[in-house]
Amino acid sequence: MTEPTIGTLRVNGATLHYEVRGQGPLLLLIPGGTGGAASLATVAADLADTYTVVSYDPRGMSRSVLDDPEAEQRVEEHAEDAFRLLDALSPDEPGRVFGASSGAITALHLLCTHPERLERVIAHEPPVVEVLPDAAAHRALLARVQDTFRDQGLMPAMAVFAAGMRKDGDTTESETELPPQAAEQAEQIMRDLPYFLGRIVPSFMSYVPDIHRLKALSDRLVLAGGQDSRGELPHRPAAFLAERLGTGLLHFPGGHIGLTTHPTEFGALLRTAFHAPGEA
Repeated sequence: MTEPTIGTLRVNGATLHYEVRGQGPLLLLIPGGTGGAASLATVAADLADTYTVVSYDPRGMSRSVLDDPEAEQRVEEHAEDAFRLLDALSPDEPGRVFGASSGAITALHLLCTHPERLERVIAHEPPVVEVLPDAAAHRALLARVQDTFRDQGLMPAMAVFAAGMRKDGDTTESETELPPQAAEQAEQIMRDLPYFLGRIVPSFMSYVPDIHRLKALSDRLVLAGGQDSRGELPHRPAAFLAERLGTGLLHFPGGHIGLTTHPTEFGALLRTAFHAPGEA
């Protein structure tokens, strides 16, 4: 696997850890709520023959340290972090961006606020549940998760959260086997979970995207979902937005965490999706 060049970037209220591989046009990978840059290593290495691939730990996760550990987290500030990375590492050329889960929400806001810096954005299952007709039910779910977290602790709250993510009527637990490199990240994921559940989930899943703005920029946006997660909560907003924007929905291997469970196949489809006319 390609060894990355490690860097840090000082941003408002935090210091970001990022990793750079390869050469070519810049491709920024924004991870979801847990795992950070380490969860993207296989895909980043696979794409490094074509792109300068940048992955990073979002503020407050893994090696990206907050000045104030109790600081409120906002989508807008996370998107500004991504913009600062683009500006630092590709100041003269627009970049390509892929975001997964909460990272996809960051990518959507980044597109709305800095479209001139972006050539193409792929957003995989952004859980922007506020766009759904039954948004009130999902607000109630998030409130139950936070109440459970406060009263009973992390793992009971995660159980409530996971149950709410499944499709209606599905009571089965996921038994997806993770590849060895993902299993090795389990300890870091567990360390990130309290921050993810307590700070990222309530803030990001209450975010309301600017659908009119996204419609105007839809020629640069690819909305994506998992082949195996149709009907599950994180898939539904992606499908809803794709229909509203008239863009179609690109399906990737696996489910919501297909990037982790099927990294090679996922990366191959990413390469295709980012390939623009006229590129080698």
